Amino acid sequence: MIGELAALGAAVSWTVSAVLYKKALMQAKPVSANIIRLTCTAVVLLALLVVLGKTEVIMSLPQNVIVLAIVSGVIGLGVGDTLYMMSLRDVGVARAVPITCTYPLFNLLWAVLLAGEAVTFPVVLGAVIIVLGIWLLSQVDQTGESKLQTRTLYKGLTLALATAVVWSVSIAMINMAVKETPDLDHALAINVVRVMAVAVTFFAVSPIMDRGLGFLKMNRKTIATLITGGIVALGLGWFFLSYSFVETLESRAVPISSTTPLFSTLTSIVLLHEKVTAKNAAGSTIIVIGIFLIFLV
Repeated sequence: MIGELAALGAAVSWTVSAVLYKKALMQAKPVSANIIRLTCTAVVLLALLVVLGKTEVIMSLPQNVIVLAIVSGVIGLGVGDTLYMMSLRDVGVARAVPITCTYPLFNLLWAVLLAGEAVTFPVVLGAVIIVLGIWLLSQVDQTGESKLQTRTLYKGLTLALATAVVWSVSIAMINMAVKETPDLDHALAINVVRVMAVAVTFFAVSPIMDRGLGFLKMNRKTIATLITGGIVALGLGWFFLSYSFVETLESRAVPISSTTPLFSTLTSIVLLHEKVTAKNAAGSTIIVIGIFLIFLV
């Protein structure tokens, strides 16, 4: 149960970060935003590790775990999150988040092929139901749609789907790393290593990736928004997900962590007082049913 709750914690964290990223992307390019987010978050997480007196835990990590954490970070936080930010910019939160959250379907495949997990029928059914609910939540009334150019729309949707595939690979790798050292301290250390690795990589190649060094020209408010989003997503969100892998199977944790659109909808209802459509209600209900199925296994 603790593992499943941790996975839910990840979903809530990513809900908050998606809103913050979208706001920041109104003032910054995706690559520039990701460089600032990763670099500043890495500094904060490393400082936290020092304050907690856990720096020696990093030194005790096996070499293969460090390699997995680094590669997972570069793939997921570097490539995947940049694609994610580009999709948020092109098609917005309502479309991008639900599509990127289809990564559990890919992770079910990786769980079987790479981790050798026995995926039961209720888990598969629950994952499929969750994705169906996410799809319903992604539907927007025609009258409320923005006038996106067709080319931009298809580009954004493709980027969102590519994000889901890349994230699934990164998550499968971090799952293998966490399983090697199953405890809370090592889960925290692994998360810090992956964030630091991709932050150093992005900062080193920033003159090539971010021509003109746009990340140095951002205003303070945008930087603060990105740092907050980074701490919430990379600090809390990925720590919760890593810890969930310690307590439960990847095939259970990943579908639950993908319920971000459900919490996005609930946030809109409670805080923004937005109108609830039949599809919104159906999608939210179906997602809850999918989570319930996974909890029962």
